[in-house]
Amino acid sequence: MALHRHNLTQDLAGAIFDVSQATVSRRWDLLRPPIGAELRAFIPDPAEITGTCTVLVDGTLAPTWDWTTAEGMCSGKHETTGFNLQLAATPAGAFAAVGPTPVPGARHDAHAYYASGLYDLVIDSDSTLGDKGYQAHADISPTKKPQDGELTEQQEATNAVIDSVRAAVERAVAHLKTWRMLQTRYRAPLAKFSEALAVIIGLYFYTRYFEAYE
Repeated sequence: MALHRHNLTQDLAGAIFDVSQATVSRRWDLLRPPIGAELRAFIPDPAEITGTCTVLVDGTLAPTWDWTTAEGMCSGKHETTGFNLQLAATPAGAFAAVGPTPVPGARHDAHAYYASGLYDLVIDSDSTLGDKGYQAHADISPTKKPQDGELTEQQEATNAVIDSVRAAVERAVAHLKTWRMLQTRYRAPLAKFSEALAVIIGLYFYTRYFEAYE
């Protein structure tokens, strides 16, 4: 859990817990899958969090090292390599869901929305709202400026309202990224990232499950 929370190097984790780096590596590989599996029971259906409100959707990059064996990991928008994670939140900023399948960072949000599995998680919501990258995919999104043209005053006003509402999902993203394995460069082989993501999502909701009874 310390590795997931703080993205420690295995050498540093070994020094803190007084074991060898090799032991840290073996324990992480041994414990990661069963921890993720056990915590699935604490991950709620997104509808339990969002209720009947509009669901906000957004993408964020979880940075990784530039593995030469992996293609399509470089995000032009962020000018670095990583996975495109798709998240959903309420207009109040409560984190509701994350697509369980990491998508290479080069893929656009509109593609990652489906490929990540987030669309399937929020498909039954009353409505969805996203930025311009979700046009024709989210129910509500800003209007793009036409080529060689300008937006009307009404369109600009509507876009401003949508952007102000969208700020809530950006807060939710920032809150989830307090798990530093999603914020600083992920070091382990990319094939293990989906299991690490499952652990982080499970631990996130696990801590909030018990906060509800405090």
